[in-house]
Amino acid sequence: MFFRIIFFLSMEEINEEIKETQKVLKEEQKDKKVVEKFSNKISGSFIFLFFVFLISAVTGSFFGFWAARIPESLSAKNFFFSQDKKFNSNNSIKKEEKAVAPLVSDEQLLKEEALIISSVEKASNSVVSIVVTKDMPKFESFFDDPFFDDPFFNPFGFRQRKPTPENDDKTEKREIGGGTGFIVDANGYIVTNRHVVSDEEADYTVIFNDGEKISAQVLATDSFLDVAILKVDKSNLPALTFGDSDQLKAGQTVIAIGNSLGEFRNTVSKGIISGLKRNIEAGDGFQRSESLEEVIQTDAAINPGNSGGPLLNLYGQVIGVNVAMAQGAENIGFAIPANQVKQIYQTVKETGKIARPYLGVRYVILNKAIQKENNLDYDYGALIVRGDKITDLAVLPNSPADKAGILENDIILEVDGKKITAENDLASTIRKKKVGDSLNLKIFSKGKVKNVTVILEEAK
Repeated sequence: MFFRIIFFLSMEEINEEIKETQKVLKEEQKDKKVVEKFSNKISGSFIFLFFVFLISAVTGSFFGFWAARIPESLSAKNFFFSQDKKFNSNNSIKKEEKAVAPLVSDEQLLKEEALIISSVEKASNSVVSIVVTKDMPKFESFFDDPFFDDPFFNPFGFRQRKPTPENDDKTEKREIGGGTGFIVDANGYIVTNRHVVSDEEADYTVIFNDGEKISAQVLATDSFLDVAILKVDKSNLPALTFGDSDQLKAGQTVIAIGNSLGEFRNTVSKGIISGLKRNIEAGDGFQRSESLEEVIQTDAAINPGNSGGPLLNLYGQVIGVNVAMAQGAENIGFAIPANQVKQIYQTVKETGKIARPYLGVRYVILNKAIQKENNLDYDYGALIVRGDKITDLAVLPNSPADKAGILENDIILEVDGKKITAENDLASTIRKKKVGDSLNLKIFSKGKVKNVTVILEEAK
């Protein structure tokens, strides 16, 4: 029994061993298959790489032989590098354009410069210097002063002069001022500022660009616009033409030419139009001043002596007359619009005098504040009112307004279809007209709107 049990146990152990052995054999067979499979893959890879190397060698030899026989400029290396450079340069240009983005090209700048030079050359012979001379007391001797040459008492060496008793009644011609003008007609008509030729006792000499000097006659002066028209006895002169000052725009390039400081003839300065329709109070340094309306503001340098010189556009046309500069500031100058000056010149040429039209009313320009305070029907227009004095009538007797039936407290709403406002007031509108011009007025009178025709007459 014991033997059987031992045998049974031994048989069980033998069976377990057999199973384990079979299991190991199966795993070994499996591993062998994996190894064989891996070996097959490696062999296939080596074969594939061999064929790739062989094909590459043959292809490289062929293209190398071909590349050696074509021009260098057509080589693949240069082609690809050039394309790469072109691509990079295009990218850099685009980036630069985005960063800088110039508003004006070099070609445009050169064109503007050429226009400026052409305009200056065209205008130079038409711009003249005006010299003001006057009979002044003659001085011949100096004070006898024992301390005159002492640097302590006279540190700056001023030479004080006094008239001698025997020469008290003697005078001499002396230059006392000057300015600029420009020729507007081949027959000798010259435009300048009124304040340049305001002294009725003085003599005026025009100096042309070639140095020739000719005495000038003052035909007419306009104190409202600070304009004067001169005449010299000379023909076939180079004349400038007027441009349209109503078409000017802020930022437009302009050129100023003048007799700067009364010494530097035909001094040229360039700038832009800084503003339009400026109203200023201009003084002459002798406690005299005048109001100038709707003038052009420019940053082109306008120095003493430039008064009366032309302000030009890029085509050499006169678009303004230089008249004033702001004291205590830089690059702030003013010019009278050419259209107003042209009208004065034409009137003087035709009639020999300045004939200024007038309507004959006193008025106040309405706005929202005045409308609200006085409960008026309109917040624009010219309300016809009396002045402070009893003699300051609202409508002048026998004036164009009186003849047209305009009454006190009427409101002139429009002139020739344009509203009367602070920016387009009645006085400036009338000033642009000529004597004899007919105006169509839209008037609010006694609660009704009516249209009236007025013929302007010459102001006396």
